[in-house]
Amino acid sequence: MVFSRRRKLGTEPYDAEVSRTVPREGSGYLLELRPITTGQFRFGATPYSTIIIGVWGSRQRKIKAAYQLFLYTLLGSVFMLLAILLILFQTGTTDLQILLTTEFSERRQIFLWIAFFASFAVKVPMVPVHIWLPEAHVEAPTAGSVILAGILLKLGTYGFLRFSIPMFPEATLCFTPFIYTLSAIAIIYTSLTTLRQIDLKKIIAYSSVAHMNLVTIGMFSLNIQGIGGSILLMLSHGLVSSALFLCVGVLYDRHKTRLVRYYGGLVSTMPNFSTIFFFFTLANMSLPGTSSFIGEFLILVGAFQRNSLVATLAALGMILGAAYSLWLYNRVVSGNLKPDFLHKFSDLNGREVFIFIPFLVGVVWMGVYPKVFPDCMHTSAKRALNCPAPSRAYVHSVVKVLLPFLFKEKRLRAIEKSYSTQRREEASEKEG
Repeated sequence: MVFSRRRKLGTEPYDAEVSRTVPREGSGYLLELRPITTGQFRFGATPYSTIIIGVWGSRQRKIKAAYQLFLYTLLGSVFMLLAILLILFQTGTTDLQILLTTEFSERRQIFLWIAFFASFAVKVPMVPVHIWLPEAHVEAPTAGSVILAGILLKLGTYGFLRFSIPMFPEATLCFTPFIYTLSAIAIIYTSLTTLRQIDLKKIIAYSSVAHMNLVTIGMFSLNIQGIGGSILLMLSHGLVSSALFLCVGVLYDRHKTRLVRYYGGLVSTMPNFSTIFFFFTLANMSLPGTSSFIGEFLILVGAFQRNSLVATLAALGMILGAAYSLWLYNRVVSGNLKPDFLHKFSDLNGREVFIFIPFLVGVVWMGVYPKVFPDCMHTSAKRALNCPAPSRAYVHSVVKVLLPFLFKEKRLRAIEKSYSTQRREEASEKEG
């Protein structure tokens, strides 16, 4: 993902065969993906998830939840599809390798960025288009919840990192305060909402919204620490959140209820389950030594370099995350048994323990020896940041029109200075 070699429209002929067979140096095989490929995957994955929820859901509201998932995704993806068609008509190609070297006009970048954002924000999900996720998780079977948490929620943040940031760098810079605002609101709002939930799946679903919006803060900090931390947190969330949904599935299979008030004192009847549930609860609250810690730490480091207020709000969300995680574990595992509601007790069987083992290994590996993951993504993250700084006049024009209450003159100078310093450091490294 290199931005320094961007061409203006019409200055170079387009040769489809050359673009497919001669990738740029260091580009990697992912650069040969086309934007329409992600759209096809999104449209292909959504019907399967809708069918899983609508057919194998656990309650009578499963049809409503399936419709919500489908309609939210469809309406958001329509804007992305129209943007892709506009790119095709303007450039004559949807080849990502060509588009990454294409320089769109400032007005066109803003329009395309908004269209892509409408699609990706639904999948993250970001406030206020997050309503479908708790409903879908509650109605989905355990396997559906694992697929939603482990795969589908990552499509939105992957889209931001893969398309919005590299293809529209100037629009990304100007909309960063907007992303910060929505993400900070989502982290605080969903964390407080989690404390008021009574359904086990809704608690984990709202916590997923908070974690994924923390990912967007790190991604739009536009530095190596933030982007690297966001990728690590995405991987960690896929493990931890999926494992927590499996824990809820274990309880639901035995007791046929997910309401918190019916549970208590499980440590005396299900000690193995209580131990595993405690481990993933600690991972969900980012305890050092677990996979979430390194990702959230890097995100906060990257966010503090850009905006200390946003980083402080994100850190407050982490505190609230520890609060609702410990509250949930205390209500379910500690206290007295409630034999009036729960009659049969059985601990984890061999099949369930075998299912949890890969999640346990992944969380411990990422938490104890995370070096292998940053080493793999460092080069790509650095290339993602190798973009030219936008002109001062352009930044001022967008700020005055779109975000007059978020950008200040002092903040604008700091952003331009950071980009200038970054370009000088990269130039010195190349000369050396």
